[in-house]
Amino acid sequence: MSAKIRVLHVITGLTTGGAETALYNVLHGGLVDLFESKVISLRNEGTMGAKLGALGVPVAALEMHGALPSLANLRKLCREVRAFQPDLIQGWMYHGNLAASIAATLAPGNPWLVWNIRHSLYGLTFEKLMTRQVIRANRLFSSRPDVILYNSNLSREQHEAFGVKSELAQVIPNGFNLERLWPSEDAGRVARETLGISANSRIVGHVARFHPMKNHDGFVRAAVLVGAELEDVHFVLSGRDVVPDNDAVTGLVPDAMRNRFHWLGDREDIPDLMRAMDILCLSSSWGEAFPNVLGEAMTTGVPCVATDVGDSATIIGDTGFVVPPRNEKALVRALMVLLEMPASDRRVLGIAARDRMKERYSLKTVVQEYAAVYEGLVRKPKGAS
Repeated sequence: MSAKIRVLHVITGLTTGGAETALYNVLHGGLVDLFESKVISLRNEGTMGAKLGALGVPVAALEMHGALPSLANLRKLCREVRAFQPDLIQGWMYHGNLAASIAATLAPGNPWLVWNIRHSLYGLTFEKLMTRQVIRANRLFSSRPDVILYNSNLSREQHEAFGVKSELAQVIPNGFNLERLWPSEDAGRVARETLGISANSRIVGHVARFHPMKNHDGFVRAAVLVGAELEDVHFVLSGRDVVPDNDAVTGLVPDAMRNRFHWLGDREDIPDLMRAMDILCLSSSWGEAFPNVLGEAMTTGVPCVATDVGDSATIIGDTGFVVPPRNEKALVRALMVLLEMPASDRRVLGIAARDRMKERYSLKTVVQEYAAVYEGLVRKPKGAS
């Protein structure tokens, strides 16, 4: 039997997030068995490093602290790459793509290079100054990778319009494990009891790290309006820095309504929290390409309301509602329509949402697509078209 293809993944960081979760999912979903894999994090091991290690995937953290790598960071990158001797290097996200390109230059054997862009690009004005420069650098060096992967059709269109090379681009959406994510009334009931929410109350959930692109303040303002109309509705918010002492969002809630807002921070039990929800809301203003949270909720059988960013409309289809970004009135209307439906009708939408994920976005299919890209490159001679 021939040796496994060695694939090195280079990612910006390993805190809980969409790209980090997607990397873990495809490794756990089958890539770890098909290829010899290693992960380099430009920052630290975060919350995902131990999970990757449990899969048998070694993780090396460069511990970058600034926007640019230090000489010590580059030396460690060189040591890790030369020790692993990858056949193929894949970058994840803008910074990871540039670091993967450097790694490919440092690596012995001229490995194949794959980029993975996982961000929509509505304009550079939304981004921090250094991130703008990194995006421009991705455009400048976009002829270097052998394949550029996107997880969203809109993201591909936007980046190619921006000037990123298109000849070898391919879209592989996020994939979801139907064996891990499924509806469960029992688990949902236990989660409600833990939160102190009665079985007769309705729950609107919001899962996102605290960041301007996620538009927490817009969601909370809309939630307050919904809560004023429907007194039995609770709002469960989870994500890094989404905590009770974050006055930027908690301060928007009237005192009389505070007991109906639950600020949970970063959680490991998101599937069970979703099983307790009647609706999942994505309120992002920009930046999303293929939001993992939509796929996770839908696979769990939860209908969604989302803003029209990235491929959200394509993902949801007719199983929920999509509204314009930064339009709180439209968000309120969509939430009210779903909340005022009979529970049985919401369950029908949830079943349809899960069926849609099974048909279009199963993790098994996505893993096969990644494997086909890797094998298609490594099995052909360098320089072949």
